[in-house]
Order: sequence, then C-alpha cells, then structure tokens
Amino acid sequence: MDNLTLLLIERMGILLTLAFILTRTPLFRQLLDRELHVGTSIAFSVMFGLFGIAGTYAGVVVQGESYLPAFWIFRLSYDEMIANSTLVGVVIGGLLGGPLVGLGAGVIAGLHVFQLGGFAAAPMGLSIPITGLLAGYVARFFSQERVISPSKAMFIGMFAPIIQMSLLLIMAAPPELARTMVNVIGIPMVLTNSVSIAIFTTMIRVALQEAERSAAIEAERSFTIAERILPHLKRGLTPQTAQSAALVLQKETKAAAVAVTDREQLLAHVGVGADHHHPGEALNSELDKRALYSGGIDKGFTRESVGCKRKNCNLHAAILVPIKEGDSVVGLIKLYYRRPQQIGKVQEALAKGLGNLISNQLTLSLTEQMKGLMKDAELRMLQAQIHPHFLFNTLNSIVTLIRIDPQLARHMTIQLGVFMRFNLKLTASPLVTVRQELDHLHAYLEIIKIRFSEQFAVRTIIDAGVEEALIPPGTLQPLFENCIQHGVRDITNGGEIILHVKRQDVHVVFQIEDNGEGFPDNLLPVLGKVPMESKEGNGIGIHNVNQRLISLCGQEAQLHFANKQEGGSTITFTIPMTTEVSA
Repeated sequence: MDNLTLLLIERMGILLTLAFILTRTPLFRQLLDRELHVGTSIAFSVMFGLFGIAGTYAGVVVQGESYLPAFWIFRLSYDEMIANSTLVGVVIGGLLGGPLVGLGAGVIAGLHVFQLGGFAAAPMGLSIPITGLLAGYVARFFSQERVISPSKAMFIGMFAPIIQMSLLLIMAAPPELARTMVNVIGIPMVLTNSVSIAIFTTMIRVALQEAERSAAIEAERSFTIAERILPHLKRGLTPQTAQSAALVLQKETKAAAVAVTDREQLLAHVGVGADHHHPGEALNSELDKRALYSGGIDKGFTRESVGCKRKNCNLHAAILVPIKEGDSVVGLIKLYYRRPQQIGKVQEALAKGLGNLISNQLTLSLTEQMKGLMKDAELRMLQAQIHPHFLFNTLNSIVTLIRIDPQLARHMTIQLGVFMRFNLKLTASPLVTVRQELDHLHAYLEIIKIRFSEQFAVRTIIDAGVEEALIPPGTLQPLFENCIQHGVRDITNGGEIILHVKRQDVHVVFQIEDNGEGFPDNLLPVLGKVPMESKEGNGIGIHNVNQRLISLCGQEAQLHFANKQEGGSTITFTIPMTTEVSA
C-alpha cells in the first residue's frame, strides 16, 4: 500500500503540472470570475472532464493485491481496476463551476472509466458524476468565498473517494474481490485525491492573486493614459479632440480599435473598421443607448451589439466607457476587440480606471469653469446688470422727478437702493430661492416702470409651492432687460411682459413672453450659446445666464428662445424642484 501511495503521488505530480498550465488559460480565468452561462458551462464541463480523463491515465492498474505501473491504459480485464485521480478534476469543476459543471465533467470522465471495463466499471463510472454533482452543491455553502480555501477543499476531497469506495462495495461483484480492492486502493486514493485537490485550489488562489496584481498594474497604467488624453477632452468633445484622444487610447490600450462619441454621433474611430465606421454616424445600437442612459461601463460580445451592420467587420466585442461631466454623461469611449475572449478582468479594470479618472478630472475641470462663471456672474451683477447707462438714466430720472414729483423721486431712490443691496447680497451664494430672485426682479421693475410707465406693463403669475426652489441668482433680471431693450422699448403704449412660473412634477418651468418685435430669425439658433456684444450690454448677459443655468442646474435647464406667430417672443427654461444646495 505504501508503494502504491508513492506511485500515485508521483503520477499526481504530472497531473498537477497540467493543472498549473490550466490555471494560466483565459478560459479558466473566466471561471474564477464566475462568468457562467450555457456556453461557458459546457466548455468548463469539457475542460474538467478531460482533466478527469487525464487523472484516469495517471492512475495505476491494480489486480488483486498486485499493481501494474503502466502509464497508458487501453482496456481492463475483468479482475482489474484503476487506482486513479479522476475525481480531482471533477471535484474542482464542481467546486468552481457549480452542480452543472461538476455533473457535466463527471459524465465525461465517468463514461471514459466505464468504457475501460473491469469488474468495477459500473460503480466507478456512476460514482464520478455523482461526486461532481455533490461537490457543486457543497460549494454553494461557501459561495461567499471567491475560491474555496485549501483546508476545506482537502476535507471535501477526502469524502469523494470514500463515496466511490462505498459504491464499489455495494455494486461490484464478486464481493470478495471488491473488498480486496478497497483494502488495497482505499487509503492511497483518499490521501492522494484530497491532497491533490488542496494543492489545486492553492494554485487557483495564486493565479487569482496574479490576476489582481495585473489589475492593479492596469489601474496604474490607466493613470498614464488618462493624463495623456485629458488635455484633449478638456477642450470639449469635437471631431478634432476625439481623434487625438482615440489615437492615444488605441496605442496605449492595444485594443483593435477605439472610438469616441458624444451623446448623438460618432466623433472619431481609429484602428480596425475605420473604413466603414465614419465620423458623423448616429448612435443607434441598444448598447450605446444603455451606456449613455445608465452612466456605467457596459460590454458587448457580438458584432451587432457593438453597433456594426457590416457582415465582414472584424470587431466582435467592445467595452463602453461613459465620459461624464458631473452627473451628466456627455459621450462614450469604445474599446473594440476582435473576439469576446479578449475582454478579461484586466481589460475591464483598465476601462473602469479610465472611466473614473476621466470623469473625475472632467468634473474638476467643470467645477473650475463653474467658479469662473460665478466670478463672471458677480462682475455682471455689479457691472453689466447695473450698467452705467442704467444707473445714470435712473439718477437722471430721479433728478427730474425731484422738481415735478418729489414723492415719486423718493420712491425711485429707495428702489434703487433696494436693487443694489439685493445685487450685493445675491452674489454671496451660487443658488438662491425663487422668492429671493423674484424680490430682486421686482426691485428692478419698480425702477423701470417709473421710467416707462406709459409704454408697457408687467404681469407675474406664480404657482403655489415654487417659492423655495433654488435658482442661480440674477437669472430673471437680464432676461427682462432683454425683453425691454429688444422687445417693447419701441412700443409707445400697450406693451406687455408676462412672467409665468409653474410647477410640473419635480420641475419648475419659467416662461417670459412679450408682445414686442421678437428676435431676429438669424439669431434664434445661437442665442445664449455664444456671447454677443450689443450696445445695450445684455448680449453677453444672456449667454452667461444660460451657462450658469446649465452648470448649476443641468443641461435641461438651458434657455429656449422662440418668436410667437402673433408677434413678440418667449424665453423658457426649466430647473429641478430642488430646495437644498448639493454638497
């Protein structure tokens, strides 16, 4: 028995060498990460089934109390059986892949043992799939562990050959020969199988640690890549900046191709497929839409899922990395691969690191832009919104009123003081309540109405429950100034400006309309999007209002300009019904 044990251990050395090679394959790494579906379950069953067959050939033929140390086994005589390590591969398959993989591997290895023949062919062949199935169910008790510990694996491995020996004693005939065989091979098989299973799980843990170290290296590499592409992306998503970023990414990530998009279209594509993936193509695939909507990293494993309709395209898999500014997804980085198997945990770690770094840096850049806009807002509040022409005109009106209506002059002076105090107060906070913003607007209108009392009237309709919503300070006054300067100023009488603030679910909608001249048609597409100089000084103010609304309240808060068919114009924007400033 001692000699048989030593011989089995020697044979197991060969088998464990094969196991070491197996733990380095990409397919085995997928099993470690529990990426199981029907296709991979079948592949894993075949892989561990073949490993079980190798364990059979690494066994020793036993006849009575003697054994034959032959390595290649073709057919057993009736009184022969194999002291084998078949159960090692099957049990490991069950522990890692679950009951289905354990059963599948057991069926493959068991059929091989059965066809070799011998008096124990039936019980040995039956015991192998049963053991694999039970190992899979036992593994569920340790599902919180990524890989079962070697000590637990050894304990489970001891029971596998015991089950096999039990079936041998129950089913094999003649009973005397079965008892003799169990006495000869029982203890050697229990020792070698349990120790081999423990060593195998140790190898798996080492492989897993290597994978984690590789992921850490990829995360560090993502820092370098992010540093190289951020200068391009910080200049905005344009075809030029996207092309520069894609070239860097394709070189550094070794992907087959790299694409950069905004929310609507492909901006650049570098690498394989550049002949038919052209900039300007719309993003129509469900994978693109899902990544843009969820804001999380997504993967596609078919040519159709990654958005290519050409049958001969070599791109069959992709990782989609959202580009975020704050909480908004502004585009995608798409890392393409020729085969799904090329996307492993290392590639996912790199993509995740890139996504986090790029989004964090762009958010910081956006914060800096917002600070600049806030500084600009302070200047506009004190310089543009209280433009010298407005202040001088108001003071001239006060001088005139002192002679003809001292009481009205006094009222106008008080309102000017109130308006200036509001300006100084509101610049101290990035967001104020709608109530405060309306008070600021009313102070401005009190002054304007004295100067233009016969030309136009102002009407406000404020829905209940919107007063505590938060809005960037100084938003409404420049918009009203625009209506006065460009809309109703040339109307001698009957002019009207209406402000309607209404609540719609979790949003507050602001609509300002007048019955004046309306906007020039050629300016409607660019109003608020680019600064425009004007002699009245409110062209830049409209642009800054729009930029602050987008930066502080989101893309959906941007200004919308339109002309009415009956004459006049409307300005509309929407803010979230938020009552607390975000940290």
